[in-house]
Amino acid sequence: MANSPHGGILKDLHARDEPIRNELKEEALTLQSVVLTERQLCDLELIMNGGFSPLEGFMNEQDYKSVVETLRLADGALFPMPITLDLSREDIENLKVAPGSRLALRDPRDDEALAIINVDDVYQPDKVKEAIEVMGADDPAHPAVAYLRSRVKEFYIGGKVQAIQAPVYFDYVALRYTPAELRALFKKLAWRKVVAFQTRNPMHRAHRELTVRAARQRQANVLIHPVVGLTKPGDVDHYTRVRVYEAIMAKYPNGMGQLALLPLAMRMAGPREAVWHAIIRKNFGATHFIVGRDHAGPGKNSQGKDFYGPYDAQDLVTKYHDELQIEMVPFQQMTYLPSSDEYQPVDEVPKGVQTLDISGTELRKRLRTGAAIPDWFSYDAVVKTLRASYPPRDKQGFVLFLTGLHNSGKDTIGKALQTVLNQQGTRSVSLLLGDTVRHELSSELSFTREGRSKHIQRISFVAAELARAGAAVICAPIAPHEDSREHAKEYILQNAGSGGNFFLIHVATPLEHCERTDRKGMYAKARAGEITAFPGVDDVYEVPSRANLTVDVTKQTVPEIVHSIVLLLETSALL
Repeated sequence: MANSPHGGILKDLHARDEPIRNELKEEALTLQSVVLTERQLCDLELIMNGGFSPLEGFMNEQDYKSVVETLRLADGALFPMPITLDLSREDIENLKVAPGSRLALRDPRDDEALAIINVDDVYQPDKVKEAIEVMGADDPAHPAVAYLRSRVKEFYIGGKVQAIQAPVYFDYVALRYTPAELRALFKKLAWRKVVAFQTRNPMHRAHRELTVRAARQRQANVLIHPVVGLTKPGDVDHYTRVRVYEAIMAKYPNGMGQLALLPLAMRMAGPREAVWHAIIRKNFGATHFIVGRDHAGPGKNSQGKDFYGPYDAQDLVTKYHDELQIEMVPFQQMTYLPSSDEYQPVDEVPKGVQTLDISGTELRKRLRTGAAIPDWFSYDAVVKTLRASYPPRDKQGFVLFLTGLHNSGKDTIGKALQTVLNQQGTRSVSLLLGDTVRHELSSELSFTREGRSKHIQRISFVAAELARAGAAVICAPIAPHEDSREHAKEYILQNAGSGGNFFLIHVATPLEHCERTDRKGMYAKARAGEITAFPGVDDVYEVPSRANLTVDVTKQTVPEIVHSIVLLLETSALL
């Protein structure tokens, strides 16, 4: 029998609101609308299908503050992650959002109305406190903190939602189960114990062995429940990962395993995220949940240390065991024993017995170079899938993002780089000069901070599309603001697939030189007030804090600068 939902009742809003679905759909046509972000879309889907039970909407201020401070909703129910709907001040004013307002929530992909929210309140969160309490630190090295700083709007609106329809998918439809559907499947198959396995990475033999071992020890079945919503920037895309999961499911004993996809937007919040994941799997009917070392950890902080301790997640899930009512299965690190051709937990291997392992770094190196990946580590079908999606580094696309003041030399450097890379002939090379892109794609935009940000968004969109197809992309806008440059980097890392190789190059030519050699007279016009919002004159140029390379045409010749950039690419094995 499937596990009871968190809170005792599965909040399946689709089933609840089906009798009034047509009325809600008609009402949505008359309402002001909010077009959801990708993360909000993931959250709404799991609110509506009951994956976030006992939630029935986005958190109001009382629930939000309670969750941030105590890991509990205002009524005392355990829930460790704030689930919020953020809007800008401009949105609040334009949509006239206030307590009692009803807004249609629309899918950003097709503009379909998915739900109606009845607004309880509008409130301004303390983002620094949220970062510290939920993620453990207000450190932009944490992807969720970076997202909170750069992407989350100033206000949150809270309120329950009424479901109109689920988001429509065209990929892996047969593997997208709601909690109710998965529970019905478990019942049909007579699965009484289900061990759920969370992953956002490809699976190999060790993962298969540990899940089979966990299931056999508990006389249970296995639910492989990977995240296919938002994961960590730079992760393997979900299309490739699902092909890997499908290949590895054939290696499970017949009838032991089931693959289902979870449209979750991860926060990489370590211990809190592990408790959240346990609640979600409980809502999907699982009775057991595997929690790994550094579960959902984002890696290193700004000081080069892990954000969370290796067992912090397991400790927090254990702390709330009685309320979670799902059995935690500690992740056992598996190692290969060549003498017996089997995998065993590291702590069960007798002293002196030879073991073999391949680290994630070593695997990526072998994929990059085409070196052999032994069958004891992974399966041929898995390796073939990974090689198809992730070609060697010298076949992958990349983005060189040059930023600097007007007349700093970045355009000249960009053109020279294009020539040098074209000479090599290994990739198509695209040059996106700031002025050219503005003329072709952004002519209607102003030179305000908002207009410049939108301009950079368009450049990053084009760059990501080209890099994903394997091109070398050289971008050379002024890009004076740190937040827009960081957003460009994040977008390219997340959307360029194997071409998500991003290098920020600061052309740090001093303002005095840029102005003295400005034959177009742009600085003179700016100082005369004929041009406004001009970086270096009446708009600040924010010096990049994390450039991969800093160059200066007053100290280096253009050939020397180009050569240093080529060396950077060669060091990264991209040439």
